[in-house]
Amino acid sequence: MTIPQAPSRALLSALRNSSSRASTSKVPCLRTTGRQLRWESTEQRPAGEGKSFKGQLYESTAVRLARERQEQERFSKVRNEGSGGKNAALSFVLLATGIAGYYLGTQTTPAPSTASTIPINATTPPKHDVSGSNMEAAWSDFVGIVGKEHVSTVDTDLLHHSGSEWSTHIHKEEEKVFLVVYPESTEQVSEIMKVCHKRRIPVTGYSGGTSLEGHFAPTRGGICVDFGRMGKILKLHKEDMDAVVQPAVGWEMLNEELAKDNLFFPPDPGPGAMIGGMVGTGCSGTNSYRYGTMREWVLSLTIVLADGTIIKTRQRPRKSSAGYDLTKMFIGSEGTLGLVTEATLKLTTKPNTTSVAVCSFGSVRQAANCVAKVVSEGVPIAAIEILDDCQMQAINAAGMTEKEWTEAPTLFFKFAGTPAAVKEQIGMVKSLAKSTGSKTFEFAKNADEQVELWSARKTALWSTMAMRENDTDHVWTGDVAVPISRLPDIIEETKADLAKSGLFASIVGHVGDGNFHTILLYNDDQRKQAEELVHRMVVRAVEMEGTVTGEHGVGLVKRDYLNHELGETTVDAMRKLKLAFDPLAILNPDKVVRIQKPKPGEVQPW
Repeated sequence: MTIPQAPSRALLSALRNSSSRASTSKVPCLRTTGRQLRWESTEQRPAGEGKSFKGQLYESTAVRLARERQEQERFSKVRNEGSGGKNAALSFVLLATGIAGYYLGTQTTPAPSTASTIPINATTPPKHDVSGSNMEAAWSDFVGIVGKEHVSTVDTDLLHHSGSEWSTHIHKEEEKVFLVVYPESTEQVSEIMKVCHKRRIPVTGYSGGTSLEGHFAPTRGGICVDFGRMGKILKLHKEDMDAVVQPAVGWEMLNEELAKDNLFFPPDPGPGAMIGGMVGTGCSGTNSYRYGTMREWVLSLTIVLADGTIIKTRQRPRKSSAGYDLTKMFIGSEGTLGLVTEATLKLTTKPNTTSVAVCSFGSVRQAANCVAKVVSEGVPIAAIEILDDCQMQAINAAGMTEKEWTEAPTLFFKFAGTPAAVKEQIGMVKSLAKSTGSKTFEFAKNADEQVELWSARKTALWSTMAMRENDTDHVWTGDVAVPISRLPDIIEETKADLAKSGLFASIVGHVGDGNFHTILLYNDDQRKQAEELVHRMVVRAVEMEGTVTGEHGVGLVKRDYLNHELGETTVDAMRKLKLAFDPLAILNPDKVVRIQKPKPGEVQPW
């Protein structure tokens, strides 16, 4: 704004002259809208208007300046008040937008990964809920499904379902389930899994409990589903030679029933094993050389998936090209992909004639060489088992058999077929054994002698357990398998390593297919030494193009060896498969493949 300057002297003089002339004549008034301003001579000003023109001019200017200052102050005040309101409104909008975005984010499923595998570094820890309130609410749900009498929170039950004295995994105090639930049908298992899926509760399945590698250790708490009430043979199709059974059917009981119809289920792992666990680990046993493993004897499975969905992998025919082989995919999955509630098993006719032969050798390599010769000659025997000198010593010391055995590396042969075929097989094996350095050779002449001779193989584990110096000693039963041509090498090297350790250790195994076991006894102070012995045995097997486990399964103990045997990308593919079927990782977490990165120092260097 421009402030008017004071009038010049010339202007003032002219005004005076004009005023003097107006003394004899009146000058009309000059009026403006809204206000009267009279331009008169100083002599004719009304009363009260004693200010000069110059004074009026200065006053007018001051009034305008004051009025403008007031307007500026009023505008500034309004602007500040408006700015505060706008800031508050903007803050509210931002907050509301953030809350809405977070809510939509939790409700929106992220775009699925397009990668074919899931490396361990790409995983995120699973979010389970094992809080007391959630587990107590789940208890109520389970009671509604199976009845109160079939849901247990008794401490002895919880401890029994958290580990096994046979397991090589050392049980931790925090590895304990909240409860054990006992379903009796596939439908009940499905309802149980729906509850666990909704509440994000970890689940471990349990049948026989003969875990050797920490298969059912509840590393993340949760619940245990015990299939003890699901132990029925549901259907027996004699003409088709197959049977539909529930998971708690024991293989020994099954064969007792099948024998009535001259039928036979070949896989024969340790005593106490049940079909559910046998499927889970892909087990085999002494008959594996002739009859193969569990994978060859399962036709179909009924599975309850992580969210409670029920699937059946295929129908009953002996062969099928219908889609992916889901049956074999679940065999060996150890309950990490789904829970087995029914299995359709392939059966065969019982052998017409059987016999057993035993021969001892001067060294474990001689015994292994004999195995290699028998296999390469194609002798159709039913089984070949090896027990080293330490194992034969333990059998004698335990006194679990009536016979006194030669304490030397020993091979046990089982023969099956027609009488003429069995006789021919015995003759061929005796000749091959002699050519590789056998010291003794005897064969059973009747059924009683068969039981007596084979009894030593069946009591191997129990005989070793009897050698414990006190009840606090532990047993470690580990297994590997190699191509049959490398069997003599790995057995001899492992035997020498065991001898140097000072621990009581023996070698046993189903050597006809390159699979053997070590049984170690150790106390708490010797745990590290036992771990190193097994570690070296596993490394030897992998370096000989073998496997870290022939039949025991992976569990917790062998999982970190898979990268070395199969390669990291293969294990990454397995992890992808695991999380495809079980996105919340609630089914037997941490077994077979890791679902999150290990802690520093947790994995033993190769």
